[in-house]
Amino acid sequence: MTALSVVVIGVVGGATAGGNGFASRQNCAAPDLPGPVVNVSLTNMGGPMMGQRNGIMNGGAMRLTADRATVPRGTVSFLVTNGGNISHELVVLPLPSDQVAGTRPIGGDAKIDEAGSVGEASNTCAQGAGQGIVSGSSGWVTLTLAPGRYELLCNLPGHYAAGMYTQLTVS
Repeated sequence: MTALSVVVIGVVGGATAGGNGFASRQNCAAPDLPGPVVNVSLTNMGGPMMGQRNGIMNGGAMRLTADRATVPRGTVSFLVTNGGNISHELVVLPLPSDQVAGTRPIGGDAKIDEAGSVGEASNTCAQGAGQGIVSGSSGWVTLTLAPGRYELLCNLPGHYAAGMYTQLTVS
């Protein structure tokens, strides 16, 4: 498939070009999600990431925020909106009681180990795992969570180190 074919498919499919050169659907509508819904916002400031220095991507601060810090156990949905100008994702990992959010070891690939993940939202305008949520779009996931602490994070290379994490407590 040529680049022109990809652009034509994106335009015919209702997508528009995003700030990062990839197709971006600006008005994704999530279905009616079950359980409490945690609205997660993914942002980056300072423009697109331009390269690496000391294993960390440059280009400005990044942030992942949630509109609530606590939810009841059971079914929980995450509606994830990318307000930045590059792709992001949401990964949900249990957080050990002796660990602070944002302190996981970062590997040589500028990512953390996702072993033990309970789910992710990284599919543009759809549920579950994908290739990342493109700029101006949303993705979602519904999980069944046991009581405990969880870390919500973006694990694209360099994003965790740049500040894309927060804690969620399930009671």
